[in-house]
Amino acid sequence: MLKSIHLQNFRSYKKADFNFSEKSTLIVGPNTIGKSNLLEAIFLISTGKSFRTEKDFQMLEQGKEVGRVSAMVDDLKLEVVITNGNVGGVKSQYKKFLVNGVAKRRVDFAGNLLSVLFSPSDLDIIVDSPTLRRNFLDNVLEQVDREYRVASIAYVKALRQRNALLELARETGARNEKQLEYWDSLVIENGQIITSKRNQFIDFVNSAKKDIFEFIILYDKSLISKERLDQYKVEERLSGVTLVGPHRDDFSIQMKGKHIANDVKYFGSRGQQRLAILQLKALEITFIEEKMGKRPLLLLDDIFSELDSGHINLVLEKAGKQQTIITTTHKEFVGKLFLKQMEVIELENGKKD
Repeated sequence: MLKSIHLQNFRSYKKADFNFSEKSTLIVGPNTIGKSNLLEAIFLISTGKSFRTEKDFQMLEQGKEVGRVSAMVDDLKLEVVITNGNVGGVKSQYKKFLVNGVAKRRVDFAGNLLSVLFSPSDLDIIVDSPTLRRNFLDNVLEQVDREYRVASIAYVKALRQRNALLELARETGARNEKQLEYWDSLVIENGQIITSKRNQFIDFVNSAKKDIFEFIILYDKSLISKERLDQYKVEERLSGVTLVGPHRDDFSIQMKGKHIANDVKYFGSRGQQRLAILQLKALEITFIEEKMGKRPLLLLDDIFSELDSGHINLVLEKAGKQQTIITTTHKEFVGKLFLKQMEVIELENGKKD
């Protein structure tokens, strides 16, 4: 359970402290007041990364060199220190992780606070680029599987080095086969772990009972092996990048029709797309609970503006089954019956009322 969080020089917060109910906490405030910033800080404590930016220094309050997010999770103090890469004129890490004051790598930091985030931008998982769908798979699996975290970090590093060699080969016309052989083995070994574990999660989703919206996921996996790398050797020489592997994966969500499955991206209404994401997030919760033996913290970021009253009630019923933190612009979006069961924090000018 997330008990409390402290923010210092984080986004719009110079300094702020929040305490949370073991059940549901409602964060209320106008747009741009810092509600999403607070959930970003919680997500950072949970996963070790932001859900809004890939550049860590962008989480800092403008003009600051160092920021800090610390939280009490059960009996653990989890802390992330963010820098702009240059503190007091000295080059520094962009991000440091601590558990009870002891420095950790992200691979050992993530997973101490399990969470599932649902925000309006999650609707883009269906309709936007494959990158968002791969990020979704990573966010689920990195929390529950240390082997996946290790493989993912190693794969990204090896892929970057391999692509640099391919770009050099494209420019010079000469491949360094000995160097490529080393990075080939790393991308193959770790890429196959990533593909296998993504496949297991998708199999779980497809076989699970769905009480909100019926669908199946088609996994368009880009398998990686020595044979596949050899197959694309000519194309890689021309493009200067690795053309196969899990960084090229995609998936689609298919509605079950009378005779065929139709891709929700192209054939689903906006309402059906919302229901599909709601169902996917509900199954994410179930998957994490089955893997870890406990339900994750649910983070709902201003989703009520995207949903009708029926879907709002559906979400709130799900919210009552684990610790939940909800942000909204108006308390009125939440029915009185649900509101009675929540602790309310009202934000005004970046401060709590």
